[in-house]
Amino acid sequence: MINKNSTSLISSETNSIIKGEIEVPGDKSISHRALIFAALANGKSTISNLLEGEDVLRTASALQKMGVQINRNEDLSWQVNGSGIAGLIEPNDVLDMGNSGTAARLLMGLVTPFNFNSFFTGDESLRKRPMQRVFEPLTKIGAKIVSRQNNILPALLIGSSEPIPINYTMKVASAQVKSSILLAALNTAGTTIITEPEKCRDHTEIMMNFLGLEIKVDDIDISGKIGSKISYQSGQEFNANDFVIPGDISSAAFIIVAALIIPNSKVRINNVGVNPLRDGIIKTLKEMGGNIELKNQRLVAGEKVADLIVEYSKLKGIDIPSSRAPKMIDEYPILAIAAANAEGITTMNGVAELKVKESNRLGAIADGLQNCGIKIKIGEDSLEITGGFKQPKDLVRIKTHLDHRIAMSFLIMGLIIKNGVEIDDCNMINTSFPTFIEIFNKFGITFKKS
Repeated sequence: MINKNSTSLISSETNSIIKGEIEVPGDKSISHRALIFAALANGKSTISNLLEGEDVLRTASALQKMGVQINRNEDLSWQVNGSGIAGLIEPNDVLDMGNSGTAARLLMGLVTPFNFNSFFTGDESLRKRPMQRVFEPLTKIGAKIVSRQNNILPALLIGSSEPIPINYTMKVASAQVKSSILLAALNTAGTTIITEPEKCRDHTEIMMNFLGLEIKVDDIDISGKIGSKISYQSGQEFNANDFVIPGDISSAAFIIVAALIIPNSKVRINNVGVNPLRDGIIKTLKEMGGNIELKNQRLVAGEKVADLIVEYSKLKGIDIPSSRAPKMIDEYPILAIAAANAEGITTMNGVAELKVKESNRLGAIADGLQNCGIKIKIGEDSLEITGGFKQPKDLVRIKTHLDHRIAMSFLIMGLIIKNGVEIDDCNMINTSFPTFIEIFNKFGITFKKS
């Protein structure tokens, strides 16, 4: 775990090499969902390899405040005593979501059909993030929401005693919005229909199928893009199950890129989730010339899982289509580091959504790369990166803007810069990848406290 008494860290190329065999922590998206569905099941569920990052623990804490018994076992698994589909009670305290947009948006959907009040807040970063995209469908279902101006947290959500099923067309591809509506649908009488204009993460649908819930998903063509029409009939109860969480591809991406750009590196990353709607980073890095092999491909609780073998490669710049953005939206910061070390120009298209993540990631990526001496061109919905750079003469300082992925990405960048990169804050890394420092220590790489 990262020492919270030290915020700044420095990484440099000294003794940098990535060799060995590791596993990364459990998938964050799936961990949130496993806790929520286990809380609604009949009986006791066991969750193995749950991500014990701060974001996921916020979801666990919120569910406990709604009367759900959740305990960590000695073998590091988690036990959840489900309350049943309609057994939640009014939270006994404010639901502080910390830095987690996923926790906030999913839990808002969960409580919408319950006739009680829930108060949501978060840290400085989350209180700036847009919530209108989830407020809109939930108010159509019947929730009443009182929030700050511009539809941001803190907010009071007053659940509905008579929720109404909706036929909703999503305006943007958002797994969080889709999942929020589906969680509300679990306790909303009738059939809820969601149309997504472009397919995005389907972990919720996979988990519902795994638990035996009947959810209908049909592919549809919307203006030349493959979208989905999702239908769910309420009133379906389900029993507890054992959840096994695969390793998070978003966390694995930092190790993958480090191995690709640091000479003589070779690593095997076991048990990584390779959901076809999450594997954009692997496809993109392969197109850039990355030597990445998928071994031992299999299904675990409905999710595709594989072991990845990655070797140092000479990367080249490519043009990345906007259609790939939903499959790798969280991986653009670390992809930018790969692009900075590639030969030629890499153009990322369809990345406007990065402006409303934990920070304005598009701006933070661009600023950080320029500080490292990388030539970039930023557009409204694109980022162009010209690979190759002269070693900076001085230590490069990076503002992370409280964003864990910016922090980790530029720590990786520092591993190929002689005089190093200093990030201004490392504490938020715990939200998604609490063993980040520990894993690099196993490779013999030390990030210095400044």
